[in-house]
Amino acid sequence: MRRREFVTLLGGAAAWPLAARAQQAAMPVIGFLDPKSASASAHYVSAFRQGLKEGGYVEGQNIAIEFRWAEGRNDQLSAMAADLVRRQVAVIAAISPSAALAAKSATTAIPVVFQSGSDPVEMGLVASLNRPGGTVTGIARLATELAPKLLELLHEAAPNADNIAFLMNPASFNAEVKTREAQAAAHSLGLKQLLVLTAGTATEIDSAFVTMAERRANALLIGQDVFFNNQVEQLAAMALRNKVPAIYSLREFATAGGLMSYGASLADQYRLVGVYVGRILKGEKPGDLPVQQATKVELIINLKTAKALGLSVPVPLLGRADEVIE
Repeated sequence: MRRREFVTLLGGAAAWPLAARAQQAAMPVIGFLDPKSASASAHYVSAFRQGLKEGGYVEGQNIAIEFRWAEGRNDQLSAMAADLVRRQVAVIAAISPSAALAAKSATTAIPVVFQSGSDPVEMGLVASLNRPGGTVTGIARLATELAPKLLELLHEAAPNADNIAFLMNPASFNAEVKTREAQAAAHSLGLKQLLVLTAGTATEIDSAFVTMAERRANALLIGQDVFFNNQVEQLAAMALRNKVPAIYSLREFATAGGLMSYGASLADQYRLVGVYVGRILKGEKPGDLPVQQATKVELIINLKTAKALGLSVPVPLLGRADEVIE
């Protein structure tokens, strides 16, 4: 081999890693801000990646993702959002109302796509659902509207329950609204009272179940909240241990041993967030993307738990279930 050919080959070998690094540096980076833990959200992250894939984006090929997990500590979200801004990510996917507010406060330049169970207009995230304006848009499931339906389903599954408890996190953004709606729903069903209990820590959940036993509550409605999303296994275990039929909005509650769950598919919402992130990466403005309303709703019934509680779930109710766990 002649010297010139050797030098040319050597130069090409040295330049290739540089070119690869330059291509990698140009790869868009997505910030992912979630108040939960990585282990608790593994299934949902897969759905998020699926949404990105629908837009032609695959992690490690043409995008990178910077994950930030608050591990249930919402007070860490602001610092995490600020860190993503310092890293100059292209878009921030903010998974929860608190994460969305933290991301919006951290930047007015980087687009934010949120997933929220609270009204984003009322929270001040967007100007309107149809025309968000600014740099923020996302996916919303108005969970406050679910309370009456959850209570109705619980009453149908456990018709003899006449002293139903309602567990709410007092720090929830719209706790008062959710409580009023639950009380109104209880009244419309002819229930004498709704025992309202509060919990914002794991210890307070334990205390709430002690109070339920003392007050002879014989069914439980759990108000939708990010904190409770992280505690579904504890909530399901405590309800089963205390032999209390209970319902929550997340599928994971029923799969963990709770009696029932009814609500929008959280996995589908993560997927839709991924779809919106992809559209923004392609050049669409977040302010022009309407806030999507989550429409896919699932009813999950754990028949094994029902039998353990001595309940005979009505056949019509079982027939309406999207999934029955036996």
